[in-house]
Amino acid sequence: MEKLEVILLVRTIKANYPGFDQSPENIDRLHKYLQDFPYQVAMHNVNNHILTERFPPNIAEIRGRVGELLERDRLRAATDKLFAEMDAARAAAVPPPRGLKEKIYARLLGNPRD
Repeated sequence: MEKLEVILLVRTIKANYPGFDQSPENIDRLHKYLQDFPYQVAMHNVNNHILTERFPPNIAEIRGRVGELLERDRLRAATDKLFAEMDAARAAAVPPPRGLKEKIYARLLGNPRD
């Protein structure tokens, strides 16, 4: 994240939390810990925080739970793959041959014909 993006992030936070520190020192500190983090993800996390929290976000809350996000994406991909496999199986499915049900009942009842 660029320093200008950190400033935009701080402006968003300050607009919703008037007591938030927007000093150059705080911007430098935030940039130090957010320079390797994508701006769009940070802004998304800040917006979600604003909707649900009473106090301004700290660095950990701005960064969010990256591990959980990665796990959620992995699980979403696995679920999409499973659904695709189920759709393929459903498309390839055919009804059982005629008379199979009667043959099974006959064998269960002890009247094997075949």
